[in-house]
Amino acid sequence: MDLITHTADLAAACERLARHKVITVDTEFLRETTYYPLLCVVQMASPDEAVVVDTLAPGIDLKPFFDLMANEAVLKVFHAARQDIEIIVHRAGVIPHPIFDTQVAAMVLGYGDSIAYDQLVERITGHRPDKTHRFTDWSRRPLTAEQMHYAVSDVTHLRDVFTALDADLKKRGRSEWVSEEMEVLTSPRTYDFHPERAWERLKTRVRKPKELAVLMEVAAWREQEAQSRDVPRGRVLKDDAVGDIATHAPTSLEKLAGLRSLPRGFDRSKWGADIVAAVQRGIARDPRSLPKIEKQRNNSNGAAIVELLKVLLRMTSERHAVASKVIATVDDLERIAADDHAEVGALRGWRRELFGEAALKLKHGRLALAIEKGRVIRVDRDEA
Repeated sequence: MDLITHTADLAAACERLARHKVITVDTEFLRETTYYPLLCVVQMASPDEAVVVDTLAPGIDLKPFFDLMANEAVLKVFHAARQDIEIIVHRAGVIPHPIFDTQVAAMVLGYGDSIAYDQLVERITGHRPDKTHRFTDWSRRPLTAEQMHYAVSDVTHLRDVFTALDADLKKRGRSEWVSEEMEVLTSPRTYDFHPERAWERLKTRVRKPKELAVLMEVAAWREQEAQSRDVPRGRVLKDDAVGDIATHAPTSLEKLAGLRSLPRGFDRSKWGADIVAAVQRGIARDPRSLPKIEKQRNNSNGAAIVELLKVLLRMTSERHAVASKVIATVDDLERIAADDHAEVGALRGWRRELFGEAALKLKHGRLALAIEKGRVIRVDRDEA
């Protein structure tokens, strides 16, 4: 099979693929040393053919590919789609739609939390994919025959995986569950890279408005710096250092130098003054303009509720053969323990029907857990 290196050949291939209702898509990229992923290869397949596109070929215009991704008449099937979509959004401002993510579908069907592609292929087709080139340098040219074979097999096996998962979803009446997840994956907000929202990615928990304000400003500065230099965020400042700065709010280079989370001499770098300025901007912010800080949920009773909710979640996951991760996260459980109206996925849509309502009943004593013949069971106490 020939590698597509010219725009005319890419346009012709995309025209052929667009005649099909469903195609499979995958990308190969590098991002270890950059902020934005470097797109190296695109592979696509229909029931009739598979193509591999050299996205680094001199002079090639990827517009036909991006147009195909936006074609509403063609369902694009990915596995673990988020990073692939992120690349397309960055390169073309296009969010592929409609899409189907086989990793999400597999979780909905009980294949476990975030199952890897090769494991899913083996479980569904019996074929064991070659993983040799998973971590290869896809930016090097020329591509080898082995790399080409690997790239093609990714999207050809994906056809069989999609067919099996789609049929199982329809059989079990869960197609709409996956559709809800695809709406999240194709939401512009999911790929909003504005520095002002960078703080939301951090796991750091702040307790005071001043800490939150500083966190927001320092995270925004780091995001802007990483974007402008096209380097990973951690190359600018580690997450734990951002949290440390938010907590201590150093307003001078001397105070910045006292933070153990920063490398020795960092305060004397060109970034030292930038961070101090970001801290000062945070301190100066009007507290009324800040998002509401969630109350800490560290009391022992709250922790006990979360542990019970974990048991209920595991029971629900096993009973309905749905990965627990796709139903609710630990953070979801903590927020439900603290607030009946928490803005979490577990209290919306199919998740609420499957788990959320029962979680609230358990929290308020209208449902109990008991052990019967060595198994944990639910006991409905609504009539008690």
